[in-house]
Amino acid sequence: MTSNPTGDPTVAAASFAEALEILAAHPPAPTERPVPLAYAGPPSPHASSWPEPSGGRGAIKPATGPLAAALAGQRAGVTTSVELVEACLAAIEAHDEELLAVVELGAASALEAAAEADADRAAGRWRGLLHGIPVTVKDVIDVAGFTTCAGSVAYKRSAERDAASVARLRRAGAVIVGKVSTHEFALGVTNPQSRNPYDPTRIPGGSSGGSAISVATGMALASLGTDTRASIRVPAALSGVVGVKATHGAVPIGGIVSLSWTMDHVAPMAATVGDAAIVLGVLLGDRTRLGTVAATGFRVGVPAVGLAGAEPGVADAVRTALRALADRSAADVTMLESPSAADLDVAGAAGMVVSRCEAAALHRSLGLDRFLYWDEVAEQLEAAERVTAVDYLDAQRVRGQLAERLVGCFQHADVLAMPTTLTVAPRLDDYERHLMTLARNAIPWSLVGFPAMSVPIGLIDGLPVGLQLVAPPHREHMLLAAGLALEDAVGVRPWTSGASRTAT
Repeated sequence: MTSNPTGDPTVAAASFAEALEILAAHPPAPTERPVPLAYAGPPSPHASSWPEPSGGRGAIKPATGPLAAALAGQRAGVTTSVELVEACLAAIEAHDEELLAVVELGAASALEAAAEADADRAAGRWRGLLHGIPVTVKDVIDVAGFTTCAGSVAYKRSAERDAASVARLRRAGAVIVGKVSTHEFALGVTNPQSRNPYDPTRIPGGSSGGSAISVATGMALASLGTDTRASIRVPAALSGVVGVKATHGAVPIGGIVSLSWTMDHVAPMAATVGDAAIVLGVLLGDRTRLGTVAATGFRVGVPAVGLAGAEPGVADAVRTALRALADRSAADVTMLESPSAADLDVAGAAGMVVSRCEAAALHRSLGLDRFLYWDEVAEQLEAAERVTAVDYLDAQRVRGQLAERLVGCFQHADVLAMPTTLTVAPRLDDYERHLMTLARNAIPWSLVGFPAMSVPIGLIDGLPVGLQLVAPPHREHMLLAAGLALEDAVGVRPWTSGASRTAT
């Protein structure tokens, strides 16, 4: 950590000042409700044109993607888990020196686990929905036998047991190939120490940047990351993969280096929506919750504010994808005035105050050497330490009221759609000016805990564009069905397969 030699306010300090000004201009309404410190979000709205999940054991529709193909190949006896792991290790060897995604490789343990999975399959024992599937795990999540460093030289510990989410993946048959990079302590959306798989002169997005890279390049068939403000969806959008988070609290968060205990989500990335649905079903612990829904004739609400400020190419790609969705699925696509620009401003401000104040409290208890932190991370924590308890509690109250307003959007739509990010991946030499804007469209949905997903919809000058879908709380089946319909409308292209990368 270094001091600011100019004496000017840091980006973090200026951003906190702006956040507090926004909150002061939008104070919480008088209410008798308690502050939602153990945040669960509002109940789902009853007004929906989609049916509830059927409770059947099938997926929404037959899953497509490299993960689904690997499962089918194993069942048919045309591939093995060892071969799948070897292919991932070859991709790591081919690409990681340039892209810097893998922070700890478990090649020997992965090959051993894969051999055990193959022996079980040969004996007629199928472990679960991820039998023999190689996955990577973000370096804020504990994996037994690996170290957890949270992307920082200030923090290192050996994990004695798996995080709850990792344990679910292993019970379903997943093979852990390695740990992948994160923005330090997950306190950012850029991951500048790693490189974008489509253009190594650009950032991959963060904080789950290593997860996105590993899926995009075939280093793994899925990856487990976290999303507190935008950390699954931003790198998914910038690196051309699918990232999906469930309703807050639906996936257990035990065994992670927490950023914000009332906002943290553990969430998967995969190459396609179908692949992501398989992994999410395992993480939810109850695959029947995903149900069977016909993804036709549904209502898509497009908040006008979500397109405001988007690069022309990004906005055009989103409009083109939505037209294709309407044509292909008979979806009713309608522009909405809600959420408003003020809602997005309030969400960004409240999300910053809540997440960074909770992070500051956690880091004070860790007692680490702050001089070893990245400058931008240390500055965020220092700025958060100056926020008063009253301001933090007011931000929590505003959060609860915002959630109640935003759930009202779904009286007019089954899902919302908007650009995941307003830009394509920024260049490494220019990313700092995007620190506080990359996550604008993603932050509200982590703050209020609604399920959300980023789906690749095309390329602009060789760089991926993501479209974000949002569903009401506990309506993951609706989110995934809409995602599958969108993917069908725009086409699952080779660049989303995870088998190859555009930039070499």
